Amino acid sequence: MTKIKQPNSRHCLVCGLENPIGLHLHIYETEPGIVETEYIAPEHFQGYPGVLHGGMVAAIIDEVSGRALMGSDPENPRFMFTGKLEIKYRKNVPLGKRLRIIGKALKSKGKIAEAWGGIYDAETNELLAEGTSMNVDMPASQFDQTNLPKLGWRVYPD
Repeated sequence: MTKIKQPNSRHCLVCGLENPIGLHLHIYETEPGIVETEYIAPEHFQGYPGVLHGGMVAAIIDEVSGRALMGSDPENPRFMFTGKLEIKYRKNVPLGKRLRIIGKALKSKGKIAEAWGGIYDAETNELLAEGTSMNVDMPASQFDQTNLPKLGWRVYPD
């Protein structure tokens, strides 16, 4: 399987490599419209003891579902914002355990697209949480994409 590493940013909560309280996820496109990453959640993102906070679960699913729609061209990404996010918490997402996280593009029509994201126990492959998102293209007037590297948006080495 060929993996294409997607860009990271400097300050995003989920992928920002310079965010001191961020998750620092490295996300890879494994095939068109499908992204994957792995993560071990630390204690400072705890909800109940030993369990990842539900808001962090939602943030991860929001990120990977949107990233599945982004594409693999770092020079011309499809930046979108979330219009709707629906999360299904199936089981507690544990802290300190390797998680496999997947995002899949579903359908796209004009400026709106839908995607799915899921968090799995990496050892058992059990689906712990999942969600669907409805995303809207970022208006050009709100976000200048002409100098993405200046904004810290680039592929960083592992």
